[in-house]
Amino acid sequence: MLYPMFVLVLLTNAVMIITARARVGSVNKGTVSLKYYALMQGQEVPEFITKSTRHFSNLFEVPTLFYAGGAVYLALGLDSRLAVACAWAFVVARTLHTFIHLGYNNVMHRLLVFGLGNLAVLAMWIAIMMAAE
Repeated sequence: MLYPMFVLVLLTNAVMIITARARVGSVNKGTVSLKYYALMQGQEVPEFITKSTRHFSNLFEVPTLFYAGGAVYLALGLDSRLAVACAWAFVVARTLHTFIHLGYNNVMHRLLVFGLGNLAVLAMWIAIMMAAE
C-alpha cells in the first residue's frame, strides 16, 4: 500500500512544479500580474494557469480518502491484495486524469477516469473493511 501512496505523492508534487512554473512564467512574460496571485482574482489569466491551479487543488480532495484508507491499512497491518490492487487502480486513474486535464482536456474522458478512480477508492475501502474483520 505504501508504494501507490508514494506514487500519488510524486504525482501531486509533479503537478505542483508544473503549476509553479506556469505561474512564474506568466509573471515573467507579463501575461499575469504578480498581484493577481495574492487573491487569485482581478484579471483574466491564460487557460493553463486555471487548469493547473484547479488540478493541483483537486489532488487534495478525493485523494484524501485514498490516503486515509492507505493509512488505516498500514496502521492495522492488513494484508489484502484486493485493497492494494484498488489503490493502484486509483493511482493509475489519477495519473490518466492529470494527463487528460493538463493535456487535451476532453471533459468526457476526464469524467470517465475520475469516476473510475472514485470507484477504485470505494472498492479499496470495502476491501480494507473486509480485511479488518
